[in-house]
Amino acid sequence: MGRISSCRPTARGRGRFPSSWVLVMASFATVSRALSFNSIPSPNFDISELGQVGLAGDFNGISFYEFEGQTEQPFSSNGSEQLMTSLPNGVFIDLLSADASIKDMCVFQDRVILGGNFTSVAGKQSIGVAAFNPATSEVTPLPGLSGQVNTLLCDNDRGVVYVGGSFHADDSFNAITWTDASNWTALPFAGFNGPVTSIAQAPGGHIIFAGSFTGLGNASAPSVPDAQTVNLNSARLSTYQGTTTAGFNDAKNVICNTEGTDGPGKTWLLQDYVPGNLAASFDYSFSPTKLRLRNTHQDGRGTKTWMFTAQPNNGIMNFTYIDPKTGNNLSCTNSCPLSNDPAVKFQDFHFVNRIVMNAFRIDLWEWYGQGGGLDSVELYEDGIFTFAIDNFNEPPCANSSTPSKSTSTGPWTVTPAGQSDSQYLSAVLHQPITSDAASVVFYPDIRESGDYIIKMYTPGCLQDGTCTRRGQVDVFGTLNTTSGKQHLNEGRPIYQSNEFDKYDQIYFGNIEVSSESFRPSVTLSPAMGQSISSDDLLVVAQRIGVERMNSTGGLNGLFEYDPTKPAVDTSDFTSSAFNKLGSSFDPQSAILSLVATGTRTYIGGNFTSKTSNNLVAVDSGGQTQTLDGGLDGEVMAMYNSDGNIFVGGAFRNTLGEGAAGLSHVAVYNEQQDKWTALGAGVDGSVTNIVPVSLNLTGNTTRAIAITGDFSQMLPFGDNDAVDTTGFAVWVESHNNWLQNLDTPVPLLDGQIAVSLLNAPNNTELYAGSISSQSLRAYGIASTNGNLQNLPIKIAPPTSSSTGQTSKLSKRASPINNTAAVSGVVAGAFDTKNDRNITILAGHFATKATDGSNIYNLALIDRGHSDSVTGLKTELPPESVFLALAVQDDTVFAGGRVNGTVQEAPVTGLISYNIASGSLETQPPVLAGRDVVVSSIALRPDTSDLYVGGSFDTAGSLPCPAVCILDTGKNEWSRPGVELAGIVHTLLWSSSTTLFVGGQLRMNDTDVFLASYDASKNKWSVFDGAADLPGPVDALTPANEKRDKIWAAGTRPDGSAYLMKYDNGWASTSITLEPKTVITSLQMFSLTKNHDKSDLVDEDQALLLAGSIGVPGFGTASGAIYNGTTLQPYILTSSMNTTQGAGSLSKIFVEKENFFKSSSKHGLALGFIVLISLAISLAIVFLIVLIGLALDRYRKKRDGYVPAPTSMIDRGSGMQRILPHEFLDSLSRGRPGAPHV
Repeated sequence: MGRISSCRPTARGRGRFPSSWVLVMASFATVSRALSFNSIPSPNFDISELGQVGLAGDFNGISFYEFEGQTEQPFSSNGSEQLMTSLPNGVFIDLLSADASIKDMCVFQDRVILGGNFTSVAGKQSIGVAAFNPATSEVTPLPGLSGQVNTLLCDNDRGVVYVGGSFHADDSFNAITWTDASNWTALPFAGFNGPVTSIAQAPGGHIIFAGSFTGLGNASAPSVPDAQTVNLNSARLSTYQGTTTAGFNDAKNVICNTEGTDGPGKTWLLQDYVPGNLAASFDYSFSPTKLRLRNTHQDGRGTKTWMFTAQPNNGIMNFTYIDPKTGNNLSCTNSCPLSNDPAVKFQDFHFVNRIVMNAFRIDLWEWYGQGGGLDSVELYEDGIFTFAIDNFNEPPCANSSTPSKSTSTGPWTVTPAGQSDSQYLSAVLHQPITSDAASVVFYPDIRESGDYIIKMYTPGCLQDGTCTRRGQVDVFGTLNTTSGKQHLNEGRPIYQSNEFDKYDQIYFGNIEVSSESFRPSVTLSPAMGQSISSDDLLVVAQRIGVERMNSTGGLNGLFEYDPTKPAVDTSDFTSSAFNKLGSSFDPQSAILSLVATGTRTYIGGNFTSKTSNNLVAVDSGGQTQTLDGGLDGEVMAMYNSDGNIFVGGAFRNTLGEGAAGLSHVAVYNEQQDKWTALGAGVDGSVTNIVPVSLNLTGNTTRAIAITGDFSQMLPFGDNDAVDTTGFAVWVESHNNWLQNLDTPVPLLDGQIAVSLLNAPNNTELYAGSISSQSLRAYGIASTNGNLQNLPIKIAPPTSSSTGQTSKLSKRASPINNTAAVSGVVAGAFDTKNDRNITILAGHFATKATDGSNIYNLALIDRGHSDSVTGLKTELPPESVFLALAVQDDTVFAGGRVNGTVQEAPVTGLISYNIASGSLETQPPVLAGRDVVVSSIALRPDTSDLYVGGSFDTAGSLPCPAVCILDTGKNEWSRPGVELAGIVHTLLWSSSTTLFVGGQLRMNDTDVFLASYDASKNKWSVFDGAADLPGPVDALTPANEKRDKIWAAGTRPDGSAYLMKYDNGWASTSITLEPKTVITSLQMFSLTKNHDKSDLVDEDQALLLAGSIGVPGFGTASGAIYNGTTLQPYILTSSMNTTQGAGSLSKIFVEKENFFKSSSKHGLALGFIVLISLAISLAIVFLIVLIGLALDRYRKKRDGYVPAPTSMIDRGSGMQRILPHEFLDSLSRGRPGAPHV
């Protein structure tokens, strides 16, 4: 693709923002490069009390919703593309959309010029080319071009943009310039007679054009002009003041009366002596070049003067004609004469202006005899068109032995033209799409052999509202007797998602004349096996056009143009090294890509020569460099990265076999003259090579994105083969594919056609369609505030039962649609007995540490080098697990399970021993018509395992819907006898009360929510359950006491609902979008309060998981409800990114402390104990002090004085009291207070 010489990667760093639930982000505009991104306020979830946190679901990428513009939208598969940029968190977002591909971009005067095969950009009709202003995000159409643009080269020094493709603009074909005066200016030559695919500026400053052309030139008039007959048979005719005489009153008499004879059924007449008219309207448009009229002579009547008015513009047409009397060339407008000479069989009138019309009126002003009339009206045109609706093609009376025609097979119906040129055929097809489901074969009327271009016209999809249902078609042609059937449009499908009418140039080359033995033909049919986002595919077929090309000859896919010269010398092309090189290629060569460095111009394509095939270089001195003989297959794309030429195509090696592993993609080092493999390459052709900037581990890294028709990155070194969908990223600094890196990396999937890493104001722009999330993670992720990978790689299930996985999983809860379940559905953290094991269950495949395959149940031992174990082939890989629970050393997993363990059948529920890593003694088998276990709940402080789902018996015990497994005895028991039906969810409200939701039956009545009292062994209908609009799919406590709950379910019409129970049911104020599926609910405590609401406490928020249709946003895998609003929180991409967004099954945690917050409890437990001890000691000390003070006061009150302390006093005192006196005083008791 053409590039300006100043294009280079942006040198800057860009760090990833921390997770929004750790860092409180204010709602401000984050300026990154020249674009502003509005950040989303943090939800302030407090996970500090939860321990490990896991996120399980069906996804291969996951993000927190941190910036406006993030979505779950998959990359487009219907041909539409977007102009994109990347956010600070590494996620790609759309800036605007185009209805088809953007093939190239370049910078011109602070604007970005976009070129492609689109008809609409940002909702504005823009055919092939438009300008984008990065500063304002405004799009400006550049009108005047019809067709598609393949390549651009912006020359800001000369103030021009060189535009190449397959188009018509300002009398130029396939090449033109757009100037700084904002107009189209033809080059000094008339364009090319074939499409231009690449433009580059050679080191010497000359402009090199490359493509599939053989000379300068443009469309030429056919040697037989006015050859195609406009079919008036399909017109609706009307007359004004026509005669009522039978045989002469039908205007159809003038259609196909090529003999021009008078008489009943052959002549149409007006009433006597009055003017009148004949009008015709059509369901298709045409541009006539000649009108042939045959006058009537019936009974001396005839038309003398007339006027032709074209519709719908109501224009009176000008004509030139030859006067039959004088032979002079004359002109007329509103009063054209018609001869009444019987010898003049007809008169031809040539249109001066070529006007597209779909109706006309011929007014007969004057007449001969008693009144006017006509014998025949015939219209002709130069254009060679063939319509899908055969009635629009040439009539049987056309002057051709091989008139244009078409045939069709399949469920085609005629669709009104709307704003298009003509009616067309539409066919509605259902999956799987096959190429023989419908087809239209066009047979054009080719009057002479020669070089032609063929255009396929496609009506826009806005007018009939089918844009989301449109897809791709293949076009094949048999155009001459030597080439046979060919896949046209260079073997690529045509996308029909164009919003406005368009044409694709599908062929340039030789077409043989039509004859009785050979008819050129073009066949349109749906592309087989295409992915579509809707329930069905709508294919349209309108018409093809064939144009004869005029050419100077002398070229073969290359042309060198000197922009300093005002004219081009077409007499000697061999003076140019490029022109001369092109002439050395074999005929029918095609140059697809040009890349210029400081010293060379690299030329890649599909060509052969004596010295080099498919890739060659011309240096600044005009010398050819063979590059080890070129490559052994077609080169489709190239990119220059500082002298490293990345090359993609359909090759395996150089012709000199100087390197190994060059499978479809390789790099050539210009300085070392050396080829190097990218790993071992890929297993299919590469069509685009584009530089990208990635945010890896907080640093900006340069990488190369490749897009093409491949499904695998081939194994090399220690890297296994990696499956992909035609997209891969090579990280130069790691010398490896992005998908192989063992570090947190973003998810990128889709296609990138072109990029600008140095757009105005240091902006990065990408064109294509990308599904992107901040972390590539397969089915499982963890978070401690930042999203992280777990040490396991989950892969989608391989069973045929999951062929519709992502699409169907959005439409029903898992128990009702287990065939659509994919990824991880349930998880648990087992930290008992000094273990640290993460347990995952669902429908997936992965690898054990020993390299063996694991299916649907996996255990990661975080305490033993992250070793992975799990179920291998003990059970069928088609098993689907929906629920699990851990008790002591046993994992109980339930779902749709059918198999044999130790020669005994298992159905619905299994037990897996963590210590031994095996399936040992299993619970007695569950039985029923369609056994599925949907929920498992251990009763608190017991060994009882409550199992809910769809079953009738457990072992030999009748036990529908809910059954109790005594895990100590491995025996089933039935809880009560009142309940039946299908259980979706279980929730313990207390140690004795169990809530059960689903499609239940009690006492022959439908019940959506029931309650079980384990202490009384009795079921009851939950309070107010009749207010619930449908079966309950998910339950969660609304407070720590668990006497308030949230319930989510499904209404009879398939829509989801959300309600809260608080002494009665209350509905939320939000309206969930259609196809919402809520798989689980969970309350979270917050670190910062939100606004007060009636339903949710200020310090809490409710998380909805699944596929949540958020009004005004689209789907989110996780959404937050604060009592008033619903906001996206977690976004995912599906494992099948073309089918739709991913989904979140459940958030599981190590500790169920959802109603405890570190912000409320303040200090850790140890500090609390120490503070309590200190307070206790202080209180004891205070009590002692108070006691001492009271004792002192009492003594003082009772008259106590201090005892003497000198030996003299004590001695003298003892001498004055005799022993018997002392004893006597004791016997009398305490004396009263002394008195003075």
